[in-house]
Parts: sequence; C-alpha cells; structure tokens
Amino acid sequence: MRIAIIGLGMASAPHAQSLIDLQGRLDVAGAYSPTAARREAFAETWKLPVTGDLGGLFEDPTIDAVLILTPPNSHLELVERAAEAGKHILLEKPLDISMERATALVEIAEAKGVKLGIVLQHRFRPISLALLQLVSDGRLGEVVGASAKLSNWRPQSYYDQPGRGTRARDGGGVLLTQGIHTLDLLISVAGLPVEAMAYATTTPVHRMETEDLVAGAVRFTNGALGTVSATTCAYPGIPDTIEFIGTKGSARIEGARLVANLQDGSTIELDDGQLGGGAGADPMAFSHAHHRAVIEDFIDAVEQDRQPKVSGREALKVHRLIEALLRSAETGRREAV
Repeated sequence: MRIAIIGLGMASAPHAQSLIDLQGRLDVAGAYSPTAARREAFAETWKLPVTGDLGGLFEDPTIDAVLILTPPNSHLELVERAAEAGKHILLEKPLDISMERATALVEIAEAKGVKLGIVLQHRFRPISLALLQLVSDGRLGEVVGASAKLSNWRPQSYYDQPGRGTRARDGGGVLLTQGIHTLDLLISVAGLPVEAMAYATTTPVHRMETEDLVAGAVRFTNGALGTVSATTCAYPGIPDTIEFIGTKGSARIEGARLVANLQDGSTIELDDGQLGGGAGADPMAFSHAHHRAVIEDFIDAVEQDRQPKVSGREALKVHRLIEALLRSAETGRREAV
C-alpha cells in the first residue's frame, strides 16, 4: 500500500513512528503540510518524503490511501476530495466539528466505496480487548452499571494555541477532543446509551470558549446506569477509568491496568505496561503501539475488503453520545442519544 499523510501537526509523531515500523507493508508516498517549517522539521525527524503540493497527492494514481491528521474543521472537505479520487481514508478523531458534517463525511465515503477508518486507538489496547471479552462471555453477568472518568490536565498554554478549544476549529472542548477516546471505549463494550443527562461548564482554570468540565449520567437499553466525568482541569493528570458492574462481579480499567473481581472467587489482572496515557501536560506522552495497531487493522481492511474495526459509521456512535451530553447541558433535560 502507498499512503500519503495530510497534516504534520502534533498528532503526526505516533503515526510517523508507526508507519516506519510498518514499512514492510506500506510505503509513504509523501507527507503534506502547507507550512515549509513543519515539512522541514518532519523530514529531518522521520526521514520521510514531504511535499507542499496537496493536489498532487490526490491526483497521484499510485497512492492508495491517505492518512488525514489536520484540524477537525477541515475533515469533511479533505475526505470528500480523497473519496472523489478513489483513495481509502484513515482519519484522526473526531470525525468533524458537528454531527451534520460528521454524518455527511461518512456518507460520502460510503457512496464512493472507499474504506474509512477512524483513529480511536483505545479499542486496540490488550486490556480493552480483555474487558470486551469478559463482558461478551457473560463472566460479569448482566451489566447493571457502566461508567467512564477522564481526569486530564492541560495548562492554559495548551489552549493559547490558535484555534485550540474553539467551536470553529475543534467543534468542542474536553468531550470531543479528549473524552472521545474513553467514551468510545465505554460504548464499544456496553453499547450506546439510550438517554443522557449532563452539566457542562468552562471553569476558572482555563480561558477558552468550550467546556473543560462535564459531569453526566447515562441509561443503557437494558436499564443499566452509568456516570460520565470528563475534565482537563485535574492537575497533574490522572489515569482514565472505566468501570463495569455486573450481577456476577465487577471490572475496572485504570490507566494501563485491568482488574476484574468475580463472585466465584476468581480475580483477573492484566497490565498493558508502561505505555502512558497522555493525561498530563504533554498530551503526546504515550506509546505509539496502539496507533500502529490502528494502521495495521486499516491495511488489513483494505486488503481483505472489509470495514476497519472503527469505521466511520461506528465512530458516529460516540459523536451521538457527546452531542446528547452537551445538548442536555444546554437544555437542562434528559436527552435521547
């Protein structure tokens, strides 16, 4: 597979390292940024070819796929151009800045028959897969509670970057930019809630347009309840947590560790190792291993003519949940997901 990279900002590092690891399976045709300084820094660091000609990448018939790492408000137009050119697409989260644009983006890729994968790498963690297996096998019994908590820290300097934390560029705050990973993992195991209630605010910790603290509650199809907590105000950054409570036991992911305690007396413990989570001031302080797994799955999906594990259609689910939480915070009412 020949792949092109579009966008060389902060998110490019784990992808670049992953692409280098996978050079036996793919070839990087070019990495685009409109900024010469970014192109030069990227080429110096990763020794990969760069270009300032975006149109040339779309027009090159030898390029099979594009990896889009640009700000969220640019995603719809770039996906449209890639799909028109018949190129498969691996897209950094979120899909776009609104539900309408996100849905349009997915429908365009489907109409053109190209694969669309979304970078929601937490699903590929060994502890995530183990939790899914526990629940799927019924070892926790009937799930009665499923909750997620994200307690990140971002200093004001993070939001001082142009466009960061604005509706125009990012589409939202902590939920769409950081919490999307934890919420996506939650619903990949528990299913999509049917109802949500929430409060959302911008605290005195930050000067920014969108929310940096959210507290909510959700109800699932089977009647199970859960809580959702997300913030970028929790100095110095605390590992995220997902908790499942069932009629036969409970399971909890905290950071890189999974612990399940079952009523039959057995205990299951699994640790991903020192992979980091990006919860603190450096949002990129984590291993690239799970990004590599996302890219490997994307390659497999193209070669096997199947959908990526996190397709565009699948990623719309977490967008629906985030939209319902923020809508509830505005209306003060329970909202359907």
